[in-house]
Amino acid sequence: MEAALDEFAARGFDGAKVDRIVRRAKVNKAMLYYHFPSKAALYLEILREQFGALGQAVAEARQPGLAPEQQLRRFIDTIARETIARPHFPAIWLREIAEGGRHVDETVVRALRRVLETLAAILQDGQRTGAFVAANPLVTQISVVAPLMFFAASAPFRARLGRLVPATVPTPSLDDVIAHVQAATLAVLTTPAPGRRPRPRRPQ
Repeated sequence: MEAALDEFAARGFDGAKVDRIVRRAKVNKAMLYYHFPSKAALYLEILREQFGALGQAVAEARQPGLAPEQQLRRFIDTIARETIARPHFPAIWLREIAEGGRHVDETVVRALRRVLETLAAILQDGQRTGAFVAANPLVTQISVVAPLMFFAASAPFRARLGRLVPATVPTPSLDDVIAHVQAATLAVLTTPAPGRRPRPRRPQ
């Protein structure tokens, strides 16, 4: 699986070669095909594992008893740290987005839906207590995931071409990026639209 992750992350599904995977894993094709009937089956298992782990992590991180702002901060922190902990995940997912999700099946969709459902529940908590204004969960998720994914996926680029960044600009840490995304998201969710008054907050 590690060898397959390296190959798919580096070359995408179409560019990945089973020969390179088995050579790196030090097994033969017969052994690989014993466990996975095709390259597509191997790739799908990787997607299931990656997204399944993310869905499980955000669901476990949510604590309904916490204030909505704290729940949202935990949600963002969990996505960021799970993404960084799985260095192949950003490249694979960005490629899959670019290809229209053509390798995603219902099992992967369920894992993705779990992430969105967790965020939707947090937003509903916030709207119910008056902490958040109304917001579309999918739009909110995109605004959270996009900068975190880009930061993680661009790590090799930044390492190679760090000289493009002016010397006066400090190198951001993961904590810096998480704090920025948390602050930006909360700013949107706690700012009423023009002409609307914020709902009165209910006691926790």
